[in-house]
Amino acid sequence: MFDTLSDRLAATFKNLRGKGRLSEADIDATAREIRIALLEADVALPVVRAFIARIKERATGAEVSGALNPAQQVIKIVNEELIAILGGETRRLKYAKSGPTVIMLAGLQGAGKTTLAGKLGHWLKAQKHTPLLVACDLQRPNAVTQLEVMAGRAGVAFYGPQPGNGVGDPVQVARDSIEYAKQKQFDVVIVDTAGRLGIDAELMQQAADIRAAIDPDEVLFVVDAMVGQDAVTTAQAFLDGVDFTGVVLSKLDGDARGGAALSVAHVTGRQIMFASNGEKVDEFDAFHPDRMASRILGMGDMLSLIEKAEQTFSQAEAEKIAAKLKSGPKAFTLDDFLSQLEQVQKMGSISKLLGMLPGMGQIRDQINNIDDKDVNRVGAIIKSMTPVERAEPELINGSRRARIAKGSGVQVGEVKNLVERFFEARKMMSAMASGKGMPGMPGIPGMGGGGKKSAKKAQPAKGKRKSGNPLKRAQEEAAAAERKALGPGAGDAAQAPGGAFGLGAGKGPADFELPKEFKDLL
Repeated sequence: MFDTLSDRLAATFKNLRGKGRLSEADIDATAREIRIALLEADVALPVVRAFIARIKERATGAEVSGALNPAQQVIKIVNEELIAILGGETRRLKYAKSGPTVIMLAGLQGAGKTTLAGKLGHWLKAQKHTPLLVACDLQRPNAVTQLEVMAGRAGVAFYGPQPGNGVGDPVQVARDSIEYAKQKQFDVVIVDTAGRLGIDAELMQQAADIRAAIDPDEVLFVVDAMVGQDAVTTAQAFLDGVDFTGVVLSKLDGDARGGAALSVAHVTGRQIMFASNGEKVDEFDAFHPDRMASRILGMGDMLSLIEKAEQTFSQAEAEKIAAKLKSGPKAFTLDDFLSQLEQVQKMGSISKLLGMLPGMGQIRDQINNIDDKDVNRVGAIIKSMTPVERAEPELINGSRRARIAKGSGVQVGEVKNLVERFFEARKMMSAMASGKGMPGMPGIPGMGGGGKKSAKKAQPAKGKRKSGNPLKRAQEEAAAAERKALGPGAGDAAQAPGGAFGLGAGKGPADFELPKEFKDLL
């Protein structure tokens, strides 16, 4: 969603790099480019004005003029101000001290409230809660059925006593759901209300009546992130009519310009709490302003990536694989590789995971072209092998490759490429696990050697070459003859303890003197 904005900001900062000092004209030009980038991203005009004013104020002060790297300092200022307009610190859900925590969802028609109710239920279940989804959208056709299906996908309980489709009293359903939750001991109640327009006085009054009947701990306003500047007007209308406590962004995986995300929190004073970025129930998470600002500026989101890995990967399994790699490359088999691949798949789309890495904006087109079906194809190839072949891939010859290719529905070349890449990856991972560094890379202090180049054997010393100068050659030959006459111990005096001057060398008499001919040569 923020690709265009990220590209414009990256181009703006590129012009600043390499400048030892920023003039007032440089700062004005940078502020102008950032303003254009934000307006093109459909950010609300009042937000843009406040944002640019803060950047210019800080960039023209001592904060930048005294910095060692002014360009980096400007990027730091933009990052901090982006975090500020996105809401500052991460806002957490407020849970009730006693009884079930009641969360009410409100928003426009088509904003994705019903889908989001299921995602929120799934997220709360992962947080060790027992949520209940309540169908209070009795206006839209089949809204009750849709919420029931979403509850089934999320694996949470559902409460919908009225059939909907224009039949039933949503206020009574909401009130009864609290008593039902207390009886069945659900600790969170998520109330899905009907979508409405901000100007629809009757439906806005219905939302206000539901709020008064259940006294929710949180009222979440669901915003379609693809709406643009109109989201600010709608948010203000809901703030006046229902008075929500937090914002949820839906459809963040769209390709719209994303101005709503950068506008709603600043204009309404209510923080963004959650973000939904896909159709699956697990494509939903808490919103972190600092991480979103980092993504917009192309600096990645390593913390979210680490959290996903911690939730998906088994610590015991990881330690088992690490021990195998340390014991030698051949201990890591294709079965282990397939197991790791399947765990990575559980984290989500490969392209989305790669997009969280810093600097990936430069190869965004290649990342977007990654097909997750390719990972399934690799799994099919490995599963078409026999247990012996997976344990010892070295056995796979031409006839075996042909059989595996036929069994997995791919070309023989794909099987060959997979096995060769596996050998290379296994060798690299084993070297890193045993502390030898990455093969082919220079050694890093404290992290082991750097592969083949560093392991180069010392060449045997060649015989000493004679000088081409006759006088110098005569001196060298005389010195060599003198050393030979003195015996093998003479050459060790300079290397013995006591230094190069023979002090305390312990070899030869104390009154030793060089022969007259050698003195003459010196």
